[in-house]
Amino acid sequence: MNPCESVAEIMNPETSTYAATHPATDSATDSAPGIRAGISIDPDNVRQGLGKLVLCVIELLRQLMERQAVHRMDRQDLSDDDIERLGQSLLKLDQELARLRAYFGLSQEDINLDLGPLGKLF
Repeated sequence: MNPCESVAEIMNPETSTYAATHPATDSATDSAPGIRAGISIDPDNVRQGLGKLVLCVIELLRQLMERQAVHRMDRQDLSDDDIERLGQSLLKLDQELARLRAYFGLSQEDINLDLGPLGKLF
């Protein structure tokens, strides 16, 4: 496949080198010629997929922040008030992430991306 091809060119079976070398196994949909039936363009799936990606990134950042906080506590860089505020902030962030997972209909395991041979992200 030529890396310079645009998405429209790739999706057009008459002009795409990808389409010529990778014939479709499903017939194209009636509403969108050139798009294979196996590609989901349902807005709900897009919303949930985007939600999953965003929540995964936020969860990764939350875990990094938590580890950094523990590291700073171990070094005794934080006052008792700082530790209390940090704990409250992390708790609220965790609660908000749980609320957003529920909104998108996702579990904690759903946002834990499988990295193939490297294993799960979290």
